[in-house]
Amino acid sequence: AAPASLLALAVALRTLNCFLVQTSFVPDEHWQALEVAHRMVFNSSEAFRFTCSLILNIHNYGYLTWEWANRLRGYLHPLIFASIYKALQLLGKDDVQLLIWVPRLAQAVLAAFADVKLYSFVQHLENGETAKCVFFCQLCSWFTWYSCTRTLSNTMETILTIFALSYYPIKGSKMGNSCKYLALVALATVVRPTAVIPWMPLVFSHFLQEQRKADLLQNCIPVGLVTVGTSLIIDRVFFGEWVLVQLNFLKFNVLQNLGTFYGSHPWHWYFTQGLPVILGTHLPFFIHGCVLAPKRSRVLLMAVIWTVLVYSTLSHKEFRFIYPVLPFCMVFCGYSLKHLKAWKKSAVSFLLLSNLIPALYTGLVHQRGTLDVMSHIQQLCSNSARSQAFVFILMPCHSTPFYSHVHCPLKMRFLECPPDLTGNESYIDEADVFYSNPLGWLNKEFYNDTLLPSHLILFNVLEQEISSFLTLRGYEKTAIVFHTHIPQGRVGSHIYIYRRK
Repeated sequence: AAPASLLALAVALRTLNCFLVQTSFVPDEHWQALEVAHRMVFNSSEAFRFTCSLILNIHNYGYLTWEWANRLRGYLHPLIFASIYKALQLLGKDDVQLLIWVPRLAQAVLAAFADVKLYSFVQHLENGETAKCVFFCQLCSWFTWYSCTRTLSNTMETILTIFALSYYPIKGSKMGNSCKYLALVALATVVRPTAVIPWMPLVFSHFLQEQRKADLLQNCIPVGLVTVGTSLIIDRVFFGEWVLVQLNFLKFNVLQNLGTFYGSHPWHWYFTQGLPVILGTHLPFFIHGCVLAPKRSRVLLMAVIWTVLVYSTLSHKEFRFIYPVLPFCMVFCGYSLKHLKAWKKSAVSFLLLSNLIPALYTGLVHQRGTLDVMSHIQQLCSNSARSQAFVFILMPCHSTPFYSHVHCPLKMRFLECPPDLTGNESYIDEADVFYSNPLGWLNKEFYNDTLLPSHLILFNVLEQEISSFLTLRGYEKTAIVFHTHIPQGRVGSHIYIYRRK
């Protein structure tokens, strides 16, 4: 087992990591986790289901995206954060800052345990020295730093994948527990059905090398039934009907390939951009490690290649989708580092410095405005003017978090963009309709002055187009918030807050 000092180091580092990541990555970290959890606890009808006892003094507010209306997501993952929120509420500590940071800190502690599990896996597979090299590579990976404390289902999938790997009976390893690793794989699959992809070659390889195949199947079936059963019951409670969300998720993303609604990339994207970017300066060490790695580790490399190939067949691609195989890659980087006898110190310094800059830049600077702007909205809660406040976020949909970062029943609205599931060829979502003619849309939507929002939040790139509306309706700019040095399309470098006089 890994020494306690190693765990203490990992927890301290991941806690620091948590506070040094103050930027937004993708909307899902809020909209598929914290927003859902916030609604479960602080919306009275949902809270009734959650606690099975009517709690008074709860405001009726919250928002669920179209994925929840169409039963594509399961409640197991948000339930983790809902439990944290519920505990804070019962302790009377449901302050907005605690609601933002405590789930992230819980994620950081889980990430620290996963780092140590990766260490002990390599220690049992190889030796202490290789394990230390892998542990170092894992801790200084810029993308792990950027992602591991976020409340994304991809992060939970990655953490559970490392936990499962630590019990995987790899050939030549001194340990392995079929029941434990299969239970963790099943759990990861319930949290995010795509977790099954990297585990296909690993489970198949285990099945082939297993002498007692019947025993393995006897282990598999009850583990699978208990996990899926638990997921079904949780979803039955919150959806109010029996639903197998994992099936809906795969049907939507794989069979119907409707993910293309959010953009598509060429087939080779993961090989030419995805994997090289998330590996960063670890890439040459990964390639070197693949050449050096002993035969028994090939199954891990097979899992990496297989996962990247499977994801390459889907047209919608994102960096975070292949995040779960990044720890596998770190094993090979560790092999490389251990073999660089004379160059080891230089390699360590190079990895540390070259990962520090992107980790700090992406964590503290790039895309921070959409989170910073929430503190301006929070101020409207304490104000006596809350009843008159109406905040309209005129940005690409789901740019900012919502009630989980405001925590008061403020009237808020944003431009929506659910995909069309009816097969209507001419369908255009609200956000696209708005951006095709922003001024016309605003004049039509707010033809009556009594309907006007008290606050408008927009990227600077939109200001010019709607300036006449802002002037005529008496809006004044009250704040400018920095967002990014790399504005793209509808996303500007700064966010402007306008208040109606």
